[in-house]
Amino acid sequence: MSTAQTANTTDAQTDPPADQTLLRIKNFCSWYGDYQALHDLTLDIPRRQVTAFIGPSGCGKSTLLKWINRMNDIVPGARAKGHLSLISDSDNASKKELDILDQSVDVVALRRQIGIVFQKPNPFPKSIYDNVAFGPRLHMRTTKAELDELVEWSLQKAAVWDEVKDRLHGPALGLSGGQQQRLCIARAIAVGPEVLLMDEPCSALDPASTLAIEDLIFELRSQYTIVIVTHNMQQASRCSDRTAFFFEGRLVEAGDTTQVFTKPEKKQTDDYVRGKFG
Repeated sequence: MSTAQTANTTDAQTDPPADQTLLRIKNFCSWYGDYQALHDLTLDIPRRQVTAFIGPSGCGKSTLLKWINRMNDIVPGARAKGHLSLISDSDNASKKELDILDQSVDVVALRRQIGIVFQKPNPFPKSIYDNVAFGPRLHMRTTKAELDELVEWSLQKAAVWDEVKDRLHGPALGLSGGQQQRLCIARAIAVGPEVLLMDEPCSALDPASTLAIEDLIFELRSQYTIVIVTHNMQQASRCSDRTAFFFEGRLVEAGDTTQVFTKPEKKQTDDYVRGKFG
């Protein structure tokens, strides 16, 4: 049994304390032109846990994910209103809340704090080393030795170092799909984000690569707040601490993953996780 498969049996999960919230979503709505994609969402996402977004295609999961790090800024006609904030990971007395939707927010700096990994692996057409080093070179001042150390650390955290350490200066596009996805995760964490967003990260991968990514998610949860969008109910139940179920742009139910999958409060949630629709 993999590490990810034992996640929900080894850790007793409870509702997170309010002071453990890292992402706060309240009365949040969004539109693409005249079409309203999200309706009045309210959800707290706790730090250093894995939260899964589930629901049928077109229910708003990926839309919300892209608002969290302002990827929708580049989509014509996309707009949002409501409360969407990142609460700094510091001592309780000095926590600061960043309004993600504020137009004065430095989006480049925001995306350093909130990384994203997409459905299809998208390594740059550069070497493996340069893929991981890209963000640190942009955001940090490091010596060559420090950068070498950071690249190795990131690849190790992403569980791909042993497979690529002898070809760091070879093309990233020469890696397998699963290796490319783990490289993209290494690239995302190299800049030190607080949040790692994953949009269907295993949908294009074979079963062995999917298992490797799921185990990696479980390992990373001790250091990062992870939000994963998935259509795979088994994956959500294996990997996540908490689950939020969306339908037609609305949040139907959110809570402890075991509770959502075994004793959901809403019949619609029960029907979905049992495969009656979707």
